[in-house]
Amino acid sequence: MPEKVDLLLTGGAVVTMNAAYDLYENGAVAVQGDSIVAVGPADEVAAAYDAAEVVDCTGQVIMPGLVNAHTHVPMTLLRGLNDDLRLDVWLGYLMPLEREFVTPAFVKLGTRIACAEMIRSGITSFADMYYFEEAIAEETAVIGMRALLGQTILIFPAPDAPTYEDGLILCRRFIEKWNGHELIQPAVSPHAWYTATPELLRACADLARAFDVPLHTHIAETRFEVDSCREQHNMPTIPWNAKNGVLDTKLLAAHCVHLDRGEMYDLEKAGAGVAHCPTSNLKLASGIAAVGQMLEMNLNVGVGTDGPASNNDLDMFEEVRLAALLAKTQSNDPTVLPARQALELATIRGAKAMHMDDVTGSLEVGKRADIAVVDMDGVHNQPHFNNHADAVYSRLVYAAKSTDVAHVMCNGRWLMRDRDLLTVDEAQAKADAAQVAEEIDAFVLERESSPYNKLVLLSGVQRQESFEIQVKVPIADDASVLAAIDGDQLEIVKRSHYKQYDQYFMFDRHDPDAARLRYREDEFVNDAGEVFQARSRLTLIGEEERQAFPNAVMLSRSRFLAEADRTLRFYREYFDPMAEVEVHKDRRRWRVLYQGTDFAINLDDVTRPQMDGYFLEIKSRTWSRTDAERKAELMTELLELLGVDPETAVTEDYAGLAFAAM
Repeated sequence: MPEKVDLLLTGGAVVTMNAAYDLYENGAVAVQGDSIVAVGPADEVAAAYDAAEVVDCTGQVIMPGLVNAHTHVPMTLLRGLNDDLRLDVWLGYLMPLEREFVTPAFVKLGTRIACAEMIRSGITSFADMYYFEEAIAEETAVIGMRALLGQTILIFPAPDAPTYEDGLILCRRFIEKWNGHELIQPAVSPHAWYTATPELLRACADLARAFDVPLHTHIAETRFEVDSCREQHNMPTIPWNAKNGVLDTKLLAAHCVHLDRGEMYDLEKAGAGVAHCPTSNLKLASGIAAVGQMLEMNLNVGVGTDGPASNNDLDMFEEVRLAALLAKTQSNDPTVLPARQALELATIRGAKAMHMDDVTGSLEVGKRADIAVVDMDGVHNQPHFNNHADAVYSRLVYAAKSTDVAHVMCNGRWLMRDRDLLTVDEAQAKADAAQVAEEIDAFVLERESSPYNKLVLLSGVQRQESFEIQVKVPIADDASVLAAIDGDQLEIVKRSHYKQYDQYFMFDRHDPDAARLRYREDEFVNDAGEVFQARSRLTLIGEEERQAFPNAVMLSRSRFLAEADRTLRFYREYFDPMAEVEVHKDRRRWRVLYQGTDFAINLDDVTRPQMDGYFLEIKSRTWSRTDAERKAELMTELLELLGVDPETAVTEDYAGLAFAAM
């Protein structure tokens, strides 16, 4: 007597993706509860099981639900916001915006949008890394998808944790609540080694081991990252992560574009999984991962879409096809990553990379019923040849589209039937997303309205209101100045010598006095002429109010200071100035007391643009017109003392002089 089951999918070609790669041209899958109880020829399964629901899959492929091995699902709400940028500049735009908008409600809505898109692409399982991961878990569980969800931990403040210690506590609580859930596998997600300290990485690895959960992180995504690791730590990224315990966990390493064979071997030996994200890596010009070599070494490589803000979609059919094509191009060998193996990366090997292959990734008795049914009768998939055993894999990888997915089931529950989503209100989610987009648009337009707003959102600023009296005089020779400084009429408080490299970003091409941003690198030089210290800083200089005094100028400036912890190239691309002015100078500075008043004397040799002779600057802070008048008179005396004619003073600053020389 046939055994009673809940569901029978029959009549289609069954692609099992089991260890033997069993195919059943006219096959069937029987489901009871959340699990698969039979897979085989249709007539045999039908004879053995009596199903409450029978789905005729004639002309279709019954296959494992696809596995998206790396993404950031709430970033559907940031899709297309800042495209065509380098990774670091892109993150410079995105992270401040995330601090402003990312909340539990935001990530839930983003998850709804993402799950709808992924279900339509035949995805039943995904690996995520983002903020407020518990809210993502709640939404994902309601929708009914399977997910490895990594709570992001950063060294700097995140939307859900002001410190990394808070992030660790949040992650631990998330694991304690969700570990063992039928759909949700919590994980620890230090974002990357370069957004962490060794202590943070070790703490994350300890937490993952303590609860026996995966650790999901970015590794070797860009050449810049790899070069930085070598410069900072004298070793590649994999050894650095290994040194800090990361390889002693159930590791899922995203990207891995720039690895050498030794690093691949270390990952394989550690049992780590790799998430290959071809579209994102191409779009951000990060490179092409050597997937062929990884597979030769038997690494568990899965395919991921990455986040929809950098892809910009969650279409796994597109991703698998691209992975296969890129592997051939990267190796210059068309036999690398054939269709069957490419589909393996998106199913069982992807599940292995996520450390979830015991429950999903293939159609096998005892595994959860995570199933996609794909129409194969579209004109783009015609005709069908059957002379080769792997023809069905070629059709799925090279010709099928995500729009061909007809039905999707996860954990024995229907998520989509006949292309109708059953667990997501797609129309309402789209309407809600449109409202969020309006709010983000308003925020971005305000940010882009001034360099001040962009600087504040990037790294915060310290305001410094500056009133100073100054004079600048070009001189042909520095001998008289040096002799006077070494005389007995000035009290030298401090001497210093440094080289200054200034890059001025001009936001009004026609007005050098308008607001501008200065990126400055200082190199301090000792008596032997050797550089012993360096620093970088940003100064946003507001429009100047000038008031002339005899032979001097009083300036009123608003300065906003910020740490310059990124490259000049980054700031150039992030601020996108209308024009740039470069000024290099060798500066000797003396802090002096003259007539009981503090002055700074700068003797500058301007080397770029090349200017003849030297510039003598005398400056002093001031706080009132009366004080400014008194100091202007003293400056005239100082100039005469230094052997300089006060009548030769100029009013332009270096940016103005250089701007005029352009």
